[in-house]
Amino acid sequence: MYTTDLRTKEQKQKDQQEQLATVTEDDAAFQERIDDDQFIEPKDYMPEAYRKTLIRQIAQHAHSEIVGMLPEGNWVTRAPSLRRKLILIAKIQDEAGHGLYLYSAAETLGVARDDLVQELHEGKAKYSTIFNYPSLNWADIGAIGWLVDGAAITNQIPLCRTSYGPYARAMVRVCKEESFHQRQGYELMMAMAKGSEAQKEMAQDALNRWWWPSLMMFGPPDAESTHTAQSMAWKIKRFTNDELRQRFIDATIPQAEALGLTVPDPDLKWNEERGHYDYGEIDWDEFWAVVRGEGICARDRIRDRVNAYEDGAWVREAAEAYAAKQNQKAAVA
Repeated sequence: MYTTDLRTKEQKQKDQQEQLATVTEDDAAFQERIDDDQFIEPKDYMPEAYRKTLIRQIAQHAHSEIVGMLPEGNWVTRAPSLRRKLILIAKIQDEAGHGLYLYSAAETLGVARDDLVQELHEGKAKYSTIFNYPSLNWADIGAIGWLVDGAAITNQIPLCRTSYGPYARAMVRVCKEESFHQRQGYELMMAMAKGSEAQKEMAQDALNRWWWPSLMMFGPPDAESTHTAQSMAWKIKRFTNDELRQRFIDATIPQAEALGLTVPDPDLKWNEERGHYDYGEIDWDEFWAVVRGEGICARDRIRDRVNAYEDGAWVREAAEAYAAKQNQKAAVA
């Protein structure tokens, strides 16, 4: 969704135009398969630009799943009950699994997982901006499940039909589990909203803080997106950023009303003519600042990921030693 280098938007657009201007017979046959809604598989021909676009998107998606465990992991030891603790631990475990599915899908494109992780740790790769915001109270765990995972589902369900087969198949299971996470989050928010006055205030505060960052999850407006048009042509994406954002808003407003909570947007209103909710202007300056790494928790997130990776070095070394020993035994046999 976002750039991983320092080139300007204008230079990228120029590069894309030059790529499109040179169309080989293989490229034409490839596009015919895309237009015919066929899956592209790892050993099939694909333009290099298509491969690079997939690596960027899948890697960012994988990084987001892994980094996304951090704001929730912050509350495991402070969950208000054993039931809530078990639910949260299970959810975090699911997110780790999603990251592994997606790294595996990226590897089918000829990129090494270690290289992708290294790019994340060096700040060369991006992850979803939403995870650079802090989780300040227990209601945030509900808001993350309800809003953040809800936005993720809206974005990811179409990816079950993305044109690259391994990515599409990985998303089927991811979406099933994310749907469960969204329901868990909504159930937690319902308990808070129907609880004491203090609990309802916590739920409203969490909604106030997570609403706008959740809308930013879909990426910049279509007019400013440097990747959407080509990704749509290749059917990596099936809907634009603005279309997905509108879908999320239309689905979520009735849920907020059922909770008795107020969405923090004074311009929000139902537009009978459009058949959609109109909503206020998103602070895109804030969005781009977070993309640049200026988010509240940006440095903490990368620091924690690097520390976790280094602390787990002994596990990787032990696994590699075991695999080498097994291979040696197999060779002797």
